[in-house]
Amino acid sequence: MSMATRTETNSPAPHVADNHGLIRVQRARENNLKDVSIEIPKRRLTVFTGVSGSGKSSLVFDTIAAESQRLINETYSTFVQGFMPTPARPEVDVLEGLTTAIIVDQQRMGADPRSTVGTATDTNAMLRILFSRLGKPHVGPPSAFAFNVASVQASGALTVDRGANRTKAVKKTFTRTGGMCTRCEGRGKVSDIDLTQLYDDSKSIAEGAFTIPGWKSDSFWTVRVYSESGLLDPNKPIRKFTKKEMHDFLYREPTKVKVEGVNLTYEGLIPKIQKSFLSKDREAMQPHIRAFVDRAVTFTTCPECGGTRLSEAARSSKIKKINIADACAMQISDLAEWVRGLDEPSVAPLLTALQQTLDSFVEIGLGYLSLDRASGTLSGGEAQRTKMIRHLGSSLTDVTYVFDEPTIGLHPHDIQRMNGLLLRLRDKGNTVLVVEHKPETIAIADHVVDLGPGAGTAGGTVCFEGTVGGLRAGGTVTGRHFDDRASVKETVRKPTGTLEIRGASANNLRDVDVDIPLGVLTVVTGVAGSGKSSLVHGSIPADDGVVSVDQGAIRGSRRSNPATYTGLLDPIRKAFAKANGVKPALFSANSEGACPECKGAGVVYTDLAMMAGVAIPCEECEGKRFQASVLEYHLGGRDISEVLAMSVTEAREFFGAGEARTPTAHAVLGRLADVGLGYLSLGQPLTTLSGGERQRLKLATHMAEKGGVYVLDEPTTGLHLADVEQLLGLLDRLVDSGKSVIVIEHHQAVMAHADWIIDLGPGAGHDGGRIVFEGTPAALVAARSTLTGEHLSAYVGT
Repeated sequence: MSMATRTETNSPAPHVADNHGLIRVQRARENNLKDVSIEIPKRRLTVFTGVSGSGKSSLVFDTIAAESQRLINETYSTFVQGFMPTPARPEVDVLEGLTTAIIVDQQRMGADPRSTVGTATDTNAMLRILFSRLGKPHVGPPSAFAFNVASVQASGALTVDRGANRTKAVKKTFTRTGGMCTRCEGRGKVSDIDLTQLYDDSKSIAEGAFTIPGWKSDSFWTVRVYSESGLLDPNKPIRKFTKKEMHDFLYREPTKVKVEGVNLTYEGLIPKIQKSFLSKDREAMQPHIRAFVDRAVTFTTCPECGGTRLSEAARSSKIKKINIADACAMQISDLAEWVRGLDEPSVAPLLTALQQTLDSFVEIGLGYLSLDRASGTLSGGEAQRTKMIRHLGSSLTDVTYVFDEPTIGLHPHDIQRMNGLLLRLRDKGNTVLVVEHKPETIAIADHVVDLGPGAGTAGGTVCFEGTVGGLRAGGTVTGRHFDDRASVKETVRKPTGTLEIRGASANNLRDVDVDIPLGVLTVVTGVAGSGKSSLVHGSIPADDGVVSVDQGAIRGSRRSNPATYTGLLDPIRKAFAKANGVKPALFSANSEGACPECKGAGVVYTDLAMMAGVAIPCEECEGKRFQASVLEYHLGGRDISEVLAMSVTEAREFFGAGEARTPTAHAVLGRLADVGLGYLSLGQPLTTLSGGERQRLKLATHMAEKGGVYVLDEPTTGLHLADVEQLLGLLDRLVDSGKSVIVIEHHQAVMAHADWIIDLGPGAGHDGGRIVFEGTPAALVAARSTLTGEHLSAYVGT
């Protein structure tokens, strides 16, 4: 009897361990979830969808993934846990059947100036070992090819204790060979500081010569340490300083000085500026500080290493006439071919691992990047796909992979490839949970969970659970819009002028000449890596008339909220102060009006040392964040905490008429409603907003500016199919009001709605960088001459 027959005749009863095929969630209440209970099948692809703000991320990330990570962290020793983030237990009654969660989100990769695609994915580490083994001439160990490692030498005597008062001096020397360029310290760029932006040399220090933001004349730590150090004459104009005084003023090494009996450190102005401003991430700076740094500092390519970040010795060692700087500058798809051509049995396992990693880049659609690309310059979608690299070749199974809109930044041509990767992860026996809006990805799901029906307080419930076919037939918002297709405009607007771009050559652009029409809706499209951002952000001058809304993260603490970010709180505070005859500062939870117990945070954080910390609503103010006396002041019958608890829609009505009528506040609220954020409450912490909500909040803020040209970078990011319609209406209103709108976009509905399309390609990286089509959407559909044209014509059903 064959083995197959024997198995069929007496198939054993299922093993008890095989009964755990579901992740069970009971009564989840995180953020806006309203007692959600669902069962998610394991080893399947489950897509979570619903309008923006419906609770998808609250369920997937803040409940399921957060609890999985918390439980894993608890398996480590208390000592190790002290170095790890400690998420609090989510608000949920029961979570069963969890497996290890690996989160692949859209958080931008760190913008550290020394972080590159190669260092972030460990590909550089493999290349360094390769060059240290095969490079000719041999210059040292792998560290000799690392631009983050400086060469050091040390020698001295060690005293060795031999017991019974006997000691012996032993001479030791230590050397480490690093690959860091000594001029730019591995940054690839050198900064040149414009001294005229730091001080007015016609004035003395006592007369207020410094023009640096935040340097007040009475500040102990900044101005007074210069004026009272005794090293400089505070009453002499700076331009009359002697050579020695000028050197002390600008370059002196840190020196201890006494100012009014207090020991302080005096340091030359240039090293002080470098430490206090230039060591920080530019994106994390406050706007006025960023503007100062942009004015005062120019970054130029390091003349010694030519921007490669590496020392001359590291660049001298070559394999087949290629040094490590050349290898890192190659497009990854080309580098993969070069590595494939290396045949050296002594490093065969290393070559295999390197080959697999580089092939993963190409497979995931990032073959157009180079390893020396700064990781801070990657878009959210590129960063997410870069993080996927390490998981594609993983041998782990029965893991839960959690993705946050993995199709962001992908052309329809690339979405099919991403779908294949998600299915491959599932087929290896993993549970794949995806938060997604694109119908192309929802269509491949084994199981769909649709949340809603609305956003914010109107959402947080499960509207549908089941198959894609059931979703299509269901009456939910997602089901109704699933097969929506925008039609190509029959008539398009006529341009009022043109914005000329000549000889654009940033990144992969091939000396591009293009005229962007003004006064219309222009969409710039093309596959990921074709040069869209390089053309728009790199070539359009960022003057006073251009308002650029990119995908950079909004910086904000848990104290920040839509009211503070948009500047809405200022007119509200003034209106409360005027109505009650008191100071505006009383109506700020970060100032005089703050509850003394929780300092205006609304919650009290308790650090439990070895366990996860706990945030408990403040008992003194009951989470309202203000002193009780402040809440006695009213405007239109409401106190300040009640106003901050209002949604944008409610507040717009409240500040639009009656005693509370405040035109300035009403105008800001109108802009928030226009971008589809009417459901947000004014006091909701910024840290709880999704990526799409943050971008629209930024757009609402920029709409107040008086620019004539709006540049938007993928504004459909994080938007549900139903919300895209509202966004198209907003873009139309902007154009009809006389603005020019230029949108970088992959969404076919936006392309179909455009007046003019500029398509870049034909491929990515060095296969792109050219204009492959200019014209109306109807002409693009009719021609079908490009990848975009093919996908757009399939989308509109021609």
